[in-house]
Amino acid sequence: MLVFERRFRSCVIDPACDELELHMRLTVRRSSCACGRVQCEAIGEPILSAVCYCKDCQEGGRRIEALPNAAPILDPEGGAPYLTYRDDRFRVLSGDELLADYRLYPKSRTRRVVASCCCTGMYLKFEPGFWVSTYRSRYEGDLPPIEMRTKTRHRNPVAELPSGAPSYRGYPARLFWRLIAARAAMLLGR
Repeated sequence: MLVFERRFRSCVIDPACDELELHMRLTVRRSSCACGRVQCEAIGEPILSAVCYCKDCQEGGRRIEALPNAAPILDPEGGAPYLTYRDDRFRVLSGDELLADYRLYPKSRTRRVVASCCCTGMYLKFEPGFWVSTYRSRYEGDLPPIEMRTKTRHRNPVAELPSGAPSYRGYPARLFWRLIAARAAMLLGR
């Protein structure tokens, strides 16, 4: 059972940077829930474009997909495809009051954020992390290719993994280096 919380939150892009200037320089991607009442925006290239097969991502995805009329978020192999952005590069544009947090257990540091209007999984937030992992299926248009598949030891062994991206049984050092570099860029205001 998912633990339900409702929280009003606002993700804000760095106020020191003029928003129009930021939009002109960087790629802007929009995501929305199935009914369109919740709209989000990600600016710049993601820290990472990956699919996670860990037990929590699979279970969380299954539970969200089991909600009434929920849109799918897991891929055919059971993994959760994400575009991961820095907190300062992601925000909710509209429908913030419709977002609800789901946790796999009460004291979980990871919350899966769902649009309550149509039961659409929107993103995952690990506390105290400085990043947000957005569900790839919520975006339209050209998306960056999948760069890696993580925690594949937990995937369904019957399904064959697509080729084109390296697969790791755990979390590779490359993932942590990306997070460290993103944090350094945030601290330096880049």
